[in-house]
Amino acid sequence: MRIGDAKQTYLADEAIWTSNTQKIWFALLLAALLAFPFMASSYLLYLGCLVGIAVISATGLNILTGYTGLISLGQAGFMGVGAYTVAWLSNNTALPFPVTLLAAGLLAAAVGILVGLPSLRVKGLYLAIATLAASVFLHFIFAEWEPVTGGMEGQSLQPAHLLGLEFRSDFAMYFIILPLAVLALLAAKNLFRTRVGRAFIAIRDRDISAEILGIPLLKYKLMSFALSSFYAGVAGGLFAYFYRVVTPESFPLSMSIFYLAAVIVGGMGNLLGGILGAAFMTLVPEALKLLTAVMTPIWPNAPVFMSPMLEIIFGALIVGFLIFEPHGLAEIWRRIRRFFHLWPFRS
Repeated sequence: MRIGDAKQTYLADEAIWTSNTQKIWFALLLAALLAFPFMASSYLLYLGCLVGIAVISATGLNILTGYTGLISLGQAGFMGVGAYTVAWLSNNTALPFPVTLLAAGLLAAAVGILVGLPSLRVKGLYLAIATLAASVFLHFIFAEWEPVTGGMEGQSLQPAHLLGLEFRSDFAMYFIILPLAVLALLAAKNLFRTRVGRAFIAIRDRDISAEILGIPLLKYKLMSFALSSFYAGVAGGLFAYFYRVVTPESFPLSMSIFYLAAVIVGGMGNLLGGILGAAFMTLVPEALKLLTAVMTPIWPNAPVFMSPMLEIIFGALIVGFLIFEPHGLAEIWRRIRRFFHLWPFRS
């Protein structure tokens, strides 16, 4: 820590923004995000909505994996629980979208608590396998519980609605996704200023020492699973409203790997890392599609060659960042900021 970074009071240590400059930049960012849908093309608006949903789910996984140290490969399953909850409520009740999304998050949190029960006895690779098994089991339920989920055909659902307004277009959905993403990030930021968030970090760093100091491991691990699954459930509900159709194939194992890759690439234990990782990993497939479109006139077999490349690139990114930049894109951003903070006086 540099001398200038030292905090003089507890209030300064807990502050979200440490200077007026940060507040100004945050306000400008919000203004840019609000102006974005009025200037962006339909394709960019579509990507913006996808990034917002990914940010919410990646933030939830970051709470579990990055801050509590519990590896999970069940994020797609929890998102599926949220999506099917929203679909069922949309088709069988007249509840507005805030209520259905809350129900989706709460049901996903309840499932997350059940999945997290083995976390007291197992961790690391074994916990990852346990959450993977839970995701496979949930996928089986999505496919076979036809009276509720619609089986392999899935379910279509009505658009999100509130006070007589329907949110059918990507433009309208953006103004649901953006506020919820900002709210999710602010809630997570404040979480780690509380005793609960600090307990998560203590468990991640030294779980045995944390238990000796009086932190009940099972309670806080299950709480972390519940919070992470709640975020995933809300993201899954938004996913359902955005596409307005839900099938078991909407939430494959590759989606869980996608979010784990987003957290690793962005930077574990860093909320900014979750944002950067979610945006980066969402845009990588689109960049591959663009590259394929450019290459096809020159090389007709390009689509056949490029189609399996996404999983290979995801794996290469995870391995590459773990080896060369374990702190992810967030650390790269910090270095850039530090460089310009010292420039032109940098030696």
